[in-house]
Amino acid sequence: MTATGTVAEATPSTARRIAGVTLASVSGVAVAVQSRINGELGVRLADGIAAAVVSFGLGLLILLVLVPATPGGRRGLACLRTALTDRSLRPWQCLGGVCGAFLVATQGLTIGTLGVAVFTVAVVAGQSGSSLAVDRAGVGPSGPQPVTVARLAGAVLTVLAVLLAVGNRLGDPGTLALAALPLLAGVGIAWQQAVNGRVRAASGSALTATLVNFTVGTVALLVAFAVDLAVRGWPTGAFPTEPWLYLGGPIGIVFIALAAAIVRFTGVLLLGLATIAGQIVGAVLLDLVLPTAASHPGPATLAGAALTMVAVLIAALGPPPRR
Repeated sequence: MTATGTVAEATPSTARRIAGVTLASVSGVAVAVQSRINGELGVRLADGIAAAVVSFGLGLLILLVLVPATPGGRRGLACLRTALTDRSLRPWQCLGGVCGAFLVATQGLTIGTLGVAVFTVAVVAGQSGSSLAVDRAGVGPSGPQPVTVARLAGAVLTVLAVLLAVGNRLGDPGTLALAALPLLAGVGIAWQQAVNGRVRAASGSALTATLVNFTVGTVALLVAFAVDLAVRGWPTGAFPTEPWLYLGGPIGIVFIALAAAIVRFTGVLLLGLATIAGQIVGAVLLDLVLPTAASHPGPATLAGAALTMVAVLIAALGPPPRR
């Protein structure tokens, strides 16, 4: 194979990157909806960790039925077992679900107080810088990717955009302290997307990678819930009767599967930026269409959402990084 052919295979085409960015943006909107759902479920149950267990647990039950029932899922499980046996995939690369579990737990713990917008800016701040580092280290399936001017500009503009969108909410010291949880969750998201992409590459199945993510995440949340029960006792809230409050898990399946499938085309940073853009747009739409006490949509929020889209386009349309 020629050197030119090798580079062509290693560097995803612009068309694939744009398609990946589009899908990631749509999944970001779904994440904003998931955040609202899990946040409300946490309020109803009066326990954010219990809400996370319900969300992740329902997703895991769906996957335990879906993956073995599909030929691709069964092949993926066999390939995953082989990859772990021959050590082409390391066990620690299967632990991305821990970060996903922490993100879902912070949704239930903080969104009732922070609102979707402030929660999103905290996640963005952690995710943007972490994505650059994860890409540079080559943790994801696309290998090491240098910090290009376009990618760095996209990350910086994204953080500025979300600060513009929710800057009037960040003056409260209590808000800043509580926002530390989603900030840490954002740092973990980049690593989660990278290692889930590795699992997808080893198994050849995005659904298999999603099942691994949900299995690990559910176990982590059950351990946390056991500690929560020992310290605070059983949740005082009642299980709500509205079916839509139990859709957080299925939405998470779609998001994790899409991310695992397209991260090899986009890289971790671009995937994260596109997802962030979708989250911002979704959060703005939720605040406008279904406002809550924590919703404060206004011109600055709309301007921040627009700037986020510009930042993603800068990172997406720049020259692809070469390994």
